[in-house]
Amino acid sequence: MAAPLSIGLVAGEASGDTLGAHLIEALRALVPEARFFGIAGPKMQAAGCEVWEPSESLAVMGLFEILRDLPRLLRLRARIRRRFLKERPDVFVGIDAPEFNLSVARALHEAGIPTVQYVSPQVWAWRQSRVHSMHESVDLVLCLLPFEKRFYDDQGLRAEFVGHPLADAIPLVVDRAAARAQLKIAPEAQVVALLPGSRRGEVTRLAADFAATARILAARRPDLQFLAPMANASVRAIFADALARAAPELRVLLLDGGAQAALAAADVVLVASGTASLEAALSKRPMVVVYRLGAMTAWVLRRLKLVKTKYFAQPNLLADRRVVSEYFQEEIVPETIGAELLMWLDDPTRRRELEEEFTRIHAGLRSGGSKSAALAILALLDSLRPAAEARPGEARTSGRRSA
Repeated sequence: MAAPLSIGLVAGEASGDTLGAHLIEALRALVPEARFFGIAGPKMQAAGCEVWEPSESLAVMGLFEILRDLPRLLRLRARIRRRFLKERPDVFVGIDAPEFNLSVARALHEAGIPTVQYVSPQVWAWRQSRVHSMHESVDLVLCLLPFEKRFYDDQGLRAEFVGHPLADAIPLVVDRAAARAQLKIAPEAQVVALLPGSRRGEVTRLAADFAATARILAARRPDLQFLAPMANASVRAIFADALARAAPELRVLLLDGGAQAALAAADVVLVASGTASLEAALSKRPMVVVYRLGAMTAWVLRRLKLVKTKYFAQPNLLADRRVVSEYFQEEIVPETIGAELLMWLDDPTRRRELEEEFTRIHAGLRSGGSKSAALAILALLDSLRPAAEARPGEARTSGRRSA
């Protein structure tokens, strides 16, 4: 009797944990006896994944900010790599966290274990030379955004656009009334949602700007209500401290999780760049998107001209034009951001036009999401199986490029 399908997973931070949980559920529906293990968060654990290490252990960002955690991350990577090589899963799926996952994938790939990167690294945006090393690390890239597959097709790397699970999870028309009832917010209230990020470093760099912007908005519109969904207790403490320092009189409803409910209830959103900005777009909400890196990281990106795209905000990338304002580093000025958010509150015609654009984007991102990803992984294994069976005991090489 054949052993059950075994799937190794490494998911970085909260968004990766969510993707991983949905992927596990989709794979289990197709292969009920499958086993899952690796680096995972609470949602993946609830879906049936054996947790070797928690996902939040990978929640680090920035070229220089990572240096402080580098020794720990290198030890973790070596330990995880050894354990996967001993366990020899039928396939390894790295979910986001490309700096960590692609290195692990390379070692497993060389050992004949099929490897998948779920969520493309932003090689199309900066450090495009990384795509060459990806040929030696992964058999398949699962892309959440349609333009990513086109990029990999041009580079000769196997990739599939599987759609974004959030596009399937969030309805095309969100129920604002239900969200407000859930959060006990009056139907007529004007609501600003504050989403400063899910990582400690990110929230630390942005919390003061978010708090100052909220203070300015409250001074101009005293009746505004503020919501702030927090990814975890750690970032909640950082953000609460920033509010106490910059806006001690301001009332902000801090939520434990609940980003989708907060976005559905909101009129406008101030959001850190990343998945949350896409979530805001899928909720059809006007927004301002901000992005702040450590000073040295930002200097290197600019000095070496490593960024190759016109935009960093996902709504603008998907629209291929600037549909919402985005501010980077020193451009993040609370007075300017506050004025931009008030403009969206006061311009219903422009809001309707933006909602139409976001609805078009939303429909284009619906492509099966987690089920499509699961089917693509199983199709990869099917495509590699004949070569493995033809040469028992040898590493599987079908569909791979030689060094």
